[in-house]
Amino acid sequence: MSGEERISLNEAARRAGVSPATLTRWADAKIVPVRKGRWTPVSAAQARVVARMRERGHSLEELKQAGRDGKLAFGFSEEFFADRGEGVPISEASEQTGLAEALIERIMVVLGTPTGRERSLSTVDVEALRLINRVSEAGLPIEAVLQLVRVYAQSVRRIADAEVRLYHLYVHEPMIRDGLGALEMAQELAEIVETTSPMSPPLFEYLHDRYVRYFIEQDTVGHVEIEVGDDDGLGQVRITICFIDLTGFTRFTEEEGDAEAFSVIERFTETVEATLPPEANIVKSIGDEVMVVSPDPGTLVEWAVGFLALFPDRPKPRVGIHYGSAVFRDGDYFGGQINLAHRVVNRALGGEVLVTDRVADSIEDHEDLTLDGIGAVELKGFPEPTPLFLVRVPD
Repeated sequence: MSGEERISLNEAARRAGVSPATLTRWADAKIVPVRKGRWTPVSAAQARVVARMRERGHSLEELKQAGRDGKLAFGFSEEFFADRGEGVPISEASEQTGLAEALIERIMVVLGTPTGRERSLSTVDVEALRLINRVSEAGLPIEAVLQLVRVYAQSVRRIADAEVRLYHLYVHEPMIRDGLGALEMAQELAEIVETTSPMSPPLFEYLHDRYVRYFIEQDTVGHVEIEVGDDDGLGQVRITICFIDLTGFTRFTEEEGDAEAFSVIERFTETVEATLPPEANIVKSIGDEVMVVSPDPGTLVEWAVGFLALFPDRPKPRVGIHYGSAVFRDGDYFGGQINLAHRVVNRALGGEVLVTDRVADSIEDHEDLTLDGIGAVELKGFPEPTPLFLVRVPD
């Protein structure tokens, strides 16, 4: 896309989703900057942003000022990613892809773009659905296919969100502070996006292949090390579950401020990533809490004890570890054993590693670790008390 490419008024109106008369009125009022009546993809993209903001209730005067300040400039870069495929009725999409209409509906809901209002897709959507159907025809059950689509969607959504926010924080806002003109700002941002966007597919392919190799290896090792009969059913796996969080983090944030709290979380998360055993994997992090899984409870406990020693100051991390059966779905783990592990970490104090009896059994002969039983503890939501053990380095 070039910011100087000429398009007609009617084409600009089509792209913006408003009438040519409305576009002309906005241009005359300088709500949409147009040089000498020449419409370009950039100016049409700004008109589309203005139209959407109008739908959200913003006045033309507000939008005129926002456009003058350059606050809408990054929105023009959306033009580079525009889907210009022709509309395809969902019934025709079903015939072309071999997927049932109801299944297409489910897939589009998973992607976050339900087809409820407009009973049509684009040709780009149809091509993506063909790829999904090929995965299904290769032998993966449809429920597993939907899970895979959901994981892709959630992961790539986070990537796209991060890309846009980082461009906004480190490129767009400095331009606004420097007082760059709206059109100049829009064109410069569009050129940056146009230059860097082609790098995403090869980078994604590199990372995808790298991690698939890693997890194939882990899965192969898991099949060898888990005895036949250990798995509890389709979609379930025996796994070591570990939760780590920072004690007193809310009070620490109130006392030290958001900036210092963010710095602590960043160091905390980066240290988890940098020190984990090779077979362990971070499932997710939410605020000051990280969930880790591993096929080997012994090495994970050993890591946890060493990890806590890296944080002598407040807010101190604490760790809870359990070994049990979990349901694997959408790239995450669920079930009562996950909840149990989470209850365990809530009973730990700062600087402590608490484990259940199942984990304790796997490390009772470890010469570098000591187990101190604290008895059977009642955990919220579990009818029977759970034996817990404090793990530490021998005196």
